[in-house]
Amino acid sequence: MAKRKRLTPARPDYLEDNRPAPGLNPMFPAETPRAAPPVAQVAGATAAQAALEELSGELRAARAEGRLVQDLPLDAIEETYLVRDRMTADDADMEALKESLKARGQQTPIEVVELTEGRYGLISGWRRLAALRALKQDTGEARFETVRAFLRQPQSASDAYVAMVEENEIRVGLSYYERARIVARAAEQGVYPDEAAALRGLFASASRAKRSKIGSFIAIYHALDDHLRFTSAIPERLGLAVAKILKDDPGAASKLSRVLADASVGTWEDENQVLTRAVAGLPKVERSKPKAEQNPKQVETIGNIHLKQSRNGAQLVLSGKGLSDEFVADLRDWLNARTR
Repeated sequence: MAKRKRLTPARPDYLEDNRPAPGLNPMFPAETPRAAPPVAQVAGATAAQAALEELSGELRAARAEGRLVQDLPLDAIEETYLVRDRMTADDADMEALKESLKARGQQTPIEVVELTEGRYGLISGWRRLAALRALKQDTGEARFETVRAFLRQPQSASDAYVAMVEENEIRVGLSYYERARIVARAAEQGVYPDEAAALRGLFASASRAKRSKIGSFIAIYHALDDHLRFTSAIPERLGLAVAKILKDDPGAASKLSRVLADASVGTWEDENQVLTRAVAGLPKVERSKPKAEQNPKQVETIGNIHLKQSRNGAQLVLSGKGLSDEFVADLRDWLNARTR
């Protein structure tokens, strides 16, 4: 009789080990995940490193080109890096700016240039910087301890001054005195060789008439800057009148200085009234007209042709019936032969 073969005991956990995951077809069990080949692992790591380096390079380029907004400590900003064009800030405007910063935060970054590691010079945004510093002092809140800024790299000092002036011209606008003052100070600092070059460089986009008015206010800056308190409040018309007096009368500067020193000025309205009365009270200086030439050129007649020469001899007018086509042709030939 054949010997029976003993069977191995049944595995009670067999079905549990092969139980399909919820949602999978039991006829197609999930395959065991396999580790990626070494070559694929190396390729993946290389691609990730390349992407990281590319991103780092983009961030460095954005920072260097001034396209990256950075949060910088307020104490790291030197606002005296440039001679400021804006001399004062209206109290009402400053309060409105502070309220906006409280409610919505800083919406527009300032512009700075890196001086040394961790130190930055202010190019534009003086009012925003001043408002944030006032809010930090008033509230002590941590959100007012930093300022958002673009890092610029101006090629020269003149580029930095142009950026400052253009930003203020676009946003609020400068008074004529502030424009004239920054022109003179830029020339004094050696940023430009002279005031004429500074005026052309800082206000290149301004009209010729506007640059002429700024140039007139430069005379006020040189003559009365130490004696005026509310210079940015001088209106255009009054300033041009003061500039004309200073140009026509060499002694007007000392006269106006004495008037301002003796006057009791408490507001910009007071100072403008003092200037207005002083300008009206100064005697007008009549410019001497050039004497007419004692022996002016007379009209000379030669045949049928009349010759009239200008007083300075630079112009000769021919007229008369004798100016025929033949005569004009002969005159042209003679002139050509004479100028060769």
